[in-house]
Amino acid sequence: MKLTVHQQIHINFLKVDAITNSSILQVGSSGSIQAVSNAYNTGEYDEPAQPAEPLDQPLVRIPKLPIPEQIEKE
Repeated sequence: MKLTVHQQIHINFLKVDAITNSSILQVGSSGSIQAVSNAYNTGEYDEPAQPAEPLDQPLVRIPKLPIPEQIEKE
């Protein structure tokens, strides 16, 4: 079956709280999205890695955005 989709998408506001390695953010249509997860030991390691040490600050600077005050509903 052959299907042609024509779309026109207008996004006025899009808020995304988080995107992780296994997340999909899709705007528009897709024929099929199938979940897949693969874990490979490409370095042929024999023992677990050392625990990570906490950083003083993040690797990427996170911008501070002005957040408007919430309007209280009566």
